[in-house]
Amino acid sequence: QVPLVESGGGSVQAGRSLRLSCLYSAYTDDRYCMGWFRQAPGKEREGVAVISTSGGITEYADSVKGRFTISKDSAENTVYLQIDNLKPEDTGVYYCNRCEDYIPWGPGTQVTVIS
Repeated sequence: QVPLVESGGGSVQAGRSLRLSCLYSAYTDDRYCMGWFRQAPGKEREGVAVISTSGGITEYADSVKGRFTISKDSAENTVYLQIDNLKPEDTGVYYCNRCEDYIPWGPGTQVTVIS
């Protein structure tokens, strides 16, 4: 069973929105906080948003505050990332994983923002 499967990416015009989804397998479970990460072309992977096990606490990288919203549906084993007002610099492959003690990375989902 693949532990992490991301979806929802695409090629969109700047200023539009996307909602990314991450389906995590049962063994990842809710004992861990979860995060979204992205890797821009030629750059290292960076964390952009995290959500606590309860879902009540969220944190964001400064570069995405006010535009990204992370949420989760524990019943569906899914973590979401709502991205509004997309910018060209948001282009990259988006991944989800635990906040720490990472498990094997999923395939990611490509987001391409066209100016």
